[in-house]
Amino acid sequence: MMATTTKEHQDSKTCQLYVGTSGFSYAEWVDAGFYPSGTKSGQMLQQYARYFLITELNYTWYQMPKAEAIERQCQQVSQEFLFAAKLTRTLTHEIDQQQWRDQAILYREGIVPLVQTGQLVAVLIQLSPSFLRTTSNRKYLATLLDELHGLPLAIEFRHRSWASDRVFSELEHRQVTLVGVDIPNLPNLFPVLDVVTNPDLFYVRFHGRNAKGWRSGNMQLQFDYNYSNDELHEWIENRIEPMSSQARKGVIFFNNHVRAQAPENARRMTNLLKERGLTV
Repeated sequence: MMATTTKEHQDSKTCQLYVGTSGFSYAEWVDAGFYPSGTKSGQMLQQYARYFLITELNYTWYQMPKAEAIERQCQQVSQEFLFAAKLTRTLTHEIDQQQWRDQAILYREGIVPLVQTGQLVAVLIQLSPSFLRTTSNRKYLATLLDELHGLPLAIEFRHRSWASDRVFSELEHRQVTLVGVDIPNLPNLFPVLDVVTNPDLFYVRFHGRNAKGWRSGNMQLQFDYNYSNDELHEWIENRIEPMSSQARKGVIFFNNHVRAQAPENARRMTNLLKERGLTV
């Protein structure tokens, strides 16, 4: 099956859209039938790239990326294939004030192959729901952005306190992408918005709407959700299409990985975007 892509010949007013999933290495996707029976973890990226031209590297949140491993992944896909890479948790969730700058240097070194090949669409700075907009957190985030300057950056806030015009203006000034999210409607979570802060890129993550499972501490419950066509249509019409008019490129990732719902939803989203005339 051919990978889903977007318009190959674009004029300057057209936004190039890419749809994929948050991570690709899930054993349960074999059980669900997305990957052929017997597919090993080391074979999953090649199989995944038959359907999509972009993915979000999830493992780089759990462990510091190594250039050698990243280079091997680049060799498994075509030059057209793009990667977003999560920033490691020691820079977002488990911050050591004495060592985080060294961690930022190691991260830069680890993703060098993606920078060199031009396949890095963004570094995803996914912040914790407990990362509130306090003075100390604001200072840390500003310094972190300075340390990562020169990389394409996208920030996903999880706490509502960051939903502020002043925050959006600062991101716009820095040309850092605000990540739009689809999440359950729960108190203090960052709201569903279509704010574009970077004309080069908009970035959307679909986490599912499983309100009961969201704070369970169990990822199999938290991300167990299957989007309906109506829900995807609503996003396309009310958010993705307006965002597309404000950016040159847009990336859309599904994080509802349970039972391979993410790739199934991503493929349906691609088809709906085609029907809308936003991709070919």
